[in-house]
Amino acid sequence: MRHNPGVERDDVDGIVEQWRRERPGMRPEPMAVFGRIYRLARLVGDEQERTYARWSISRGEFDVLAALRRAGEPYSLAPKALAASLMLTSGGMTGRLDRLERAGLVRRSPDPADRRGLRVTLTPAGRNLVEEAAEAGLTVQRRLLDALPPADRERLADLLRTLLAAATDPPA
Repeated sequence: MRHNPGVERDDVDGIVEQWRRERPGMRPEPMAVFGRIYRLARLVGDEQERTYARWSISRGEFDVLAALRRAGEPYSLAPKALAASLMLTSGGMTGRLDRLERAGLVRRSPDPADRRGLRVTLTPAGRNLVEEAAEAGLTVQRRLLDALPPADRERLADLLRTLLAAATDPPA
């Protein structure tokens, strides 16, 4: 993989070089991509966690509130649909919902369309909180993306979409 002039080398470059030296036939180039994706996700995730802590919520709790807000009026989903959209187990979802309900950010109520079901609804306080926290989180992300020209941001989004599709599609 070629190195862009003007871009400082990083720890991932060193790791790839070490593998090349120690195992010349290995072809460690994917580490240059996925090592950086992993490190970037971890660093940004940690910064998002600190950002959401200003509202006394975790990133996982933010995700629940955001999913409800994105659902549109009346900002309500069945717990099973919410868990599926966040790729959570029902147990993981229950813990988050318990904390959010105690904080007055969501409420659980019987589902009028299903006597055995429940609905989780964003409260007005939850809606205000998630909208403020979402803007703060986007500010963090925009600050990082400002390191790239707009055309490169679009290209990066396209490339990552392609990689994500390759990761989620079963191999041929």
